[in-house]
Amino acid sequence: MSALDVLVQTIVTSREYEGQVAHTRYLPAREPRFRSLSRPIKRPVAQALRALGVRRLYTHQAHAIDAAREGRHVVVATGTASGKTLCYNVPVLDTWLRDTNSRALYLFPTKALAQDQLRTLETLCATEGLESVRFATYDGDTPKADRGRIRRRAHIILTNPDMLHVGILPNHAAWAHFLANLRYVVIDEAHYYRGVLGSHVANILRRLWRLCDFYGSRPVVIAASATIANPGEHVERLIGMPVEVVNEDGGPRGQRIFLLWNPPCLDRACLSRRSANTEAANLLAMLMQNDLRTIVFTRSRRAAELILRYARDRLEAHAPELSDRVAAYRAGYLAEQRRQIEKALFDEELLGVTATNALELGIDIGGLDAVLTVGFPGTIASLWQQVGRAGRGARESLAVLIAQDNPLDQYLMHHPEAIFERPVEQALIDPENEHILRDHLLCAAYERPLDESDRERFGGDAFDEMARLLEGVGLLQERHGRLFYTGRDEYPAQHVNIRSLGGDPYLLLLRTRRGETITLETLEPALVFERAHPGAVYLHQGESYLVEEVDMARRRIWLRDDDVDYYTRPRLETDFRLERVWEQKQLGAVTVFLGELTVVQQVVGYRRHRLFTEEVLSEHDLTLPPTEFRTVGVWWTVPLAWAPEMARLGLDFAGGLHAAEHTAIGLLPLFAMCDRWDIGGVSTPMHPDTGTPLICIYDGHPGGVGIAERGYEQLETLWHATLDHLETCPCQDGCPACIQSPKCGNNNLTLDKHAARWLLRRLLASL
Repeated sequence: MSALDVLVQTIVTSREYEGQVAHTRYLPAREPRFRSLSRPIKRPVAQALRALGVRRLYTHQAHAIDAAREGRHVVVATGTASGKTLCYNVPVLDTWLRDTNSRALYLFPTKALAQDQLRTLETLCATEGLESVRFATYDGDTPKADRGRIRRRAHIILTNPDMLHVGILPNHAAWAHFLANLRYVVIDEAHYYRGVLGSHVANILRRLWRLCDFYGSRPVVIAASATIANPGEHVERLIGMPVEVVNEDGGPRGQRIFLLWNPPCLDRACLSRRSANTEAANLLAMLMQNDLRTIVFTRSRRAAELILRYARDRLEAHAPELSDRVAAYRAGYLAEQRRQIEKALFDEELLGVTATNALELGIDIGGLDAVLTVGFPGTIASLWQQVGRAGRGARESLAVLIAQDNPLDQYLMHHPEAIFERPVEQALIDPENEHILRDHLLCAAYERPLDESDRERFGGDAFDEMARLLEGVGLLQERHGRLFYTGRDEYPAQHVNIRSLGGDPYLLLLRTRRGETITLETLEPALVFERAHPGAVYLHQGESYLVEEVDMARRRIWLRDDDVDYYTRPRLETDFRLERVWEQKQLGAVTVFLGELTVVQQVVGYRRHRLFTEEVLSEHDLTLPPTEFRTVGVWWTVPLAWAPEMARLGLDFAGGLHAAEHTAIGLLPLFAMCDRWDIGGVSTPMHPDTGTPLICIYDGHPGGVGIAERGYEQLETLWHATLDHLETCPCQDGCPACIQSPKCGNNNLTLDKHAARWLLRRLLASL
């Protein structure tokens, strides 16, 4: 029996264990598989690999290197820590040794990843024969005084899509030599570019290719991706060109023990369960006390901070010497603080960390022993990406998925095959999204006039329609068969935020008791009303701060230090207008539509929840302005004649619609690569636009990113899964695990689980 087996036995026989393990899965170790290259690499590269301890290449590494050196675009879609970095560094360095004019552009989704890979290149290029390779990061943190030198001299530039978009492409004349000699473009963590960000990046890459054409280069793309269902299709859509897929993972793997952990019920009817955050904090403290280096992945910034606070409290009571060896890590922290935490993890000064998916990507933080994932992260692909952060190489590891009290997590606790036997999801992007395409056509026209060759590159008919619209409003002008930018902005790219549609971030400023002002972190505009409204508790490194003032004009949020015993959650209300039907189909007794709608949302109040117990202490109303956006949704009408039938059975028709909507939304991430928070929904017994009862599920991003389309395609399967979950959930009348939603603007009122089951049975019987 291994040390981890013994630890698991200790956990399940401890006084605190209450039957939380819903399923145990042993994932066996895997031996490495090797393959030789079709032709040798240059001697300095081979020596650099030997210095790293690499004597032979795994099968996927050799396949990818061969394809790239032969000029084929390639995507490597293998597990975490499978050595994907060598798949691009080897061909880039080998090519440079054959032609020292060759250049390479490495794109990473975060600055932290670029810095991490810079260290990898420093190690590789310390070998004799590679000392002359010049490489540097080029991003928003690069001093302006250094940028010209890097642009002129660097053979390899490590950057991110943001800087490519706003700093390199609009100034391409200064990059003429680099672009003319560009041989490779590396897209690391390609699976990360999905949804809105992925749709932006797809257009940025198309802008890059047209400038490469202008300067006479045809770079080979090497993409590295976590395991997703459609790596070839996704990367082809991302770059606009065919790719070769390498997905046979030849790397080794140690044994992994995977536990599905369901917090215990708090009452006989199982209407509620103990907080997943409390369970995670207890497990984290226990693992740290057993000297296991552990990372806890959470769904939200708030959860990362709460678990840190709870774990420190437990450690102070049982192992005070460890309370300073755990920290939180998430987006929003200042860059300097994130680098300090990364270094402390790598140097093993920290024994535990609570993190959002900011650490899901491949930053090298050393060897970890255990991963706790609090709440299903939205996709099977993300779950395996997180789990892969522990047990790198042949090391044994522990993985625990701690369920939250929501439909999807509880479904997975009862259907472990959905994790271990279901294929991972597909990544979705929509480069022709009208909001996104519009901006990038203006940026492209600013860089060089658009011509006929750009039509297919930017989506054919979508290009024609958007070009006509932009001509009509005077932003493009046709001259001699080309479209010129005529807008007033001298620099359109600076107004296009590819990470969100909300503009510049807000600064969170702390007024100290000594009268000083400290910048704690930043916050995206779209999240301000939800997370930093007046009266909100904002958590930072486990400490509580109260929001005193939101200055929207100056984008400042003022906080004060206040150690309260509660945290806050916002209440939202949502309404929608149907705008245009794209497609429709008949499924049994109902008509299903796919099309555009306008969503109107408003934060109307917030609740105070006691720390540790999650008890609701009080509710408060807010008067904040509504926001609205146009997006894509799937909706289906329900026969009005069913209402009196349900009434005769004592069932609530409106409550059944509402409950079915909540449960279906909760399960949709199983069928579309999205997060629960990426989608919204509304149900009504009578919608004014149709004159019928209906249920609607929509993309939570302006313009839509393909989630509703996937729901439209998979709707029948979604209905079956929804009914199955409603019938297997052990509660009698409904609970957070099935029909209640944390996003519900109606406080989960008017929900009828029995009516939802009747509705879905009747609907499926009509097919």
